[in-house]
Amino acid sequence: MSRQTLFDKIWQSHEICQNDEGQSLLWVDRHLAHEGSFHAFNKLAERGLSVRHPELTLGIADHYVPTHSRSLATVNDKTRSVIEQLITNTRAHGIPLIGLDDSRQGIVHVVGPELGLTQPGLVMVCGDSHTSTHGALGALAFGIGASEVAHVLATQTLWQNKPKQLRIRIDGALSPAATAKDIALAWISQLGADGARGYAIEYAGSAIDDLSVEARLTLCNLSIEGGARCGMIAPDDKTLAYLKNRPMAPKGDEFEQATAWWRTLVTDADAVFDREVELDASEIAPQVTWGTSPEEALPITACVPYPDDAHATDKARQHRDSIDYMGLKPGQALTDIAIDRVFIGSCTNARIEDLRAAAAVLKGRKSKVPGLISAGSTQVKAQAEAEGLDHIFIEAGLEWRESGCSMCVGMNGDQLASGERCASSTNRNFKGRQGLGSRTHLMSPAMVAAAAVAGHLTDVRPLLQEFPQP
Repeated sequence: MSRQTLFDKIWQSHEICQNDEGQSLLWVDRHLAHEGSFHAFNKLAERGLSVRHPELTLGIADHYVPTHSRSLATVNDKTRSVIEQLITNTRAHGIPLIGLDDSRQGIVHVVGPELGLTQPGLVMVCGDSHTSTHGALGALAFGIGASEVAHVLATQTLWQNKPKQLRIRIDGALSPAATAKDIALAWISQLGADGARGYAIEYAGSAIDDLSVEARLTLCNLSIEGGARCGMIAPDDKTLAYLKNRPMAPKGDEFEQATAWWRTLVTDADAVFDREVELDASEIAPQVTWGTSPEEALPITACVPYPDDAHATDKARQHRDSIDYMGLKPGQALTDIAIDRVFIGSCTNARIEDLRAAAAVLKGRKSKVPGLISAGSTQVKAQAEAEGLDHIFIEAGLEWRESGCSMCVGMNGDQLASGERCASSTNRNFKGRQGLGSRTHLMSPAMVAAAAVAGHLTDVRPLLQEFPQP
């Protein structure tokens, strides 16, 4: 028998059959449905179909929910209708729902892991591209479209082409203040936004072993920004410790039995990948994006590139377009870029470790620009408040909000005005992502906090040295 990768083991255990075109029919263990899934429910209604396994789907509203309050009276009719449709559809089909007033509410890719719903060896899907987040716990997780969501609801299965496999190995120790966000931006800038297109990524190496589970969630979350179908990390002792006693994780003897299986979910020695990439963690500095794609990222100590330095004509054209849209100048130091606003939130960087990192920078300091902070879930918000982090943010002059996607998707007025520039802990810096004409610079939560204090993009490391943390 050939040696198998982690991906191979999960794919094979869920493959029901193959069709004549070589597609595989996969069993789906967990389906996460947010309010954008109404298109799929409409498709079921048109065909008179029911949900095959309602107990294996979990409904959570996150994209459209208001973060300034939990009242739907504060949102417009269209937004309210979308959220109400999720309530109606889950109730009609007997699907469990985490509602707005539920203490477990939050962004779907934060809630799944923190509840223990996300587990090694599962196939998980959601109508959202950042479903790759759940791969940090050893699951095979990926986003799907509306017609695929309908297929899962009706059959609990999904037809898929098996992707190629890419292993990204990062060895060595990260430099001071470098994070999982910086690892992701570094490899995406090196390989390009399409560099991993068509691949399933497995992250490995000593630097990955050293990451906390929350940091791994950030790394896998951003896999899609490099074009990958999914990102995965093999479960280890950290994974098992994270899952133990989670509400939806196995308990007692069942947990021990599950653990025995989870420990087998590692890539076999000498297993072959279609492609391998190696990075030195010690060479990864805090990163920021300067353009309109996550691939347009550089160390904070760098300068805006000169388009003519690009090796390809189309890339030079892209750089000129990005520089023009972002209102920058070639050769301009990144640290000279003034900002108008900051945002810390999203399924990428809004967990408790992210908030602690930002608070460590903001403690005893004032933000020179307005901004808001939206925790990844109600549970994260409560924990942050128990630790007093909310007071640090508020005393710094920033808004402390309820959980939700918020400014990451420019929802419910959580937007930038045209031409405004934001230091953001989110996942996409596309044109208009945070509002029409908005300009977004991606970075880690600590770097966002540093930018808030400085009023411009800046290196967080001197700030941490000024008031070193225990």
